[in-house]
Amino acid sequence: MQLSLQTFTTLVQNMAAAVQASATQLLDLTVGSTLRAVLEANASVALWMQWLILQVLQMTRAATSVGSDLDSWMADMSLGRLPAVAAVGSVTFSRYTATASSLVQVGALVRTGDGTLTFTVTTDVTNSVWNAELDGYTIGPGVSSLTVPIVAQVPGSAGNVLANSISLIATAMPGIDLVTNPAATQNGLDAESDVAFRARFQNYLQSRSRATISAIGYAIMSIQQGLDFLISENVDTSGANRIGSFVVTVDDGSGYPPPSLLSTVFASIDAVRPIGSIFAVQPPTVIQANISLTISVAPGVTVAAVVTAVTAAVTDYVNSLSINEALPLTRLAQVTYDASRAVTNVTLLRVNGGTIDLASEGGSVIKAGTVTVS
Repeated sequence: MQLSLQTFTTLVQNMAAAVQASATQLLDLTVGSTLRAVLEANASVALWMQWLILQVLQMTRAATSVGSDLDSWMADMSLGRLPAVAAVGSVTFSRYTATASSLVQVGALVRTGDGTLTFTVTTDVTNSVWNAELDGYTIGPGVSSLTVPIVAQVPGSAGNVLANSISLIATAMPGIDLVTNPAATQNGLDAESDVAFRARFQNYLQSRSRATISAIGYAIMSIQQGLDFLISENVDTSGANRIGSFVVTVDDGSGYPPPSLLSTVFASIDAVRPIGSIFAVQPPTVIQANISLTISVAPGVTVAAVVTAVTAAVTDYVNSLSINEALPLTRLAQVTYDASRAVTNVTLLRVNGGTIDLASEGGSVIKAGTVTVS
């Protein structure tokens, strides 16, 4: 039901009209009179109560409630907001003297140059210098540098920092002198927004008691933020026709989702899949896009700063492409112009050495390789 709201002036006028309609003699309602002051005081109380009613209505409806009020509303439906996701990347530790062994332990901390963001060294058992007994990575004699994975200490998009932003070692590491991140950290996401939460709730309602694409999609989206997926019906993993089978291709933004994530996705789908059907969950096939372009810059502008901005913008755009989404050559030019107003022209634009759009199909995803801006 829609409320009939009134302003302070309207409330005073209505009260004055009601009093005058019931009076047997002329009343003094001029500004500053006693009766006028009483009516205005009552109007202020009524206006405050009207505001309280609106607040209650806003907090008790999912369409208008926000923040913790929306969380409380959704909790009655056994739904929770998806948490923030920590950014990941890698850093390279180096040293001036490489005569002895050094150790980079898991849990060691590094920070951005301004000291505001902290990252933690994580485990990578596939690294050739990983030492399980020491719970870290060893840099042997004669080796001057080592690259290891990191994760942002605080989840959120703030952890997505540009290349060469991490330069401080916050944990004592004998024999290690320098640290830097050769590439930007990525995949950091803030907690699910109110708009996204409401949209997921609608998918939740549409998926109840149904073995449909919406139900499978909701099961995948509820695992974590930032997942991209493609559902292919009546095919197997080779792409051949197979009635009653479907394949789900999942990407976490990196192009290489870990086996643990694929297992979680499989279990979530298995809980809602149609009876009698079979399915498979697979990572996408990564197509690397090596991009080169030449830019002209307006006079008086620092070229290095523009090159850095363009490189970051092009890399972010390519890495944001969805599964089976092509990379248009002209879109790269647009992204370059949008990256800086100082860019006056874009020439010699190449993707993998060619001048045609890069296609993506069959469960593949395009990721940025080397981006060369000159």
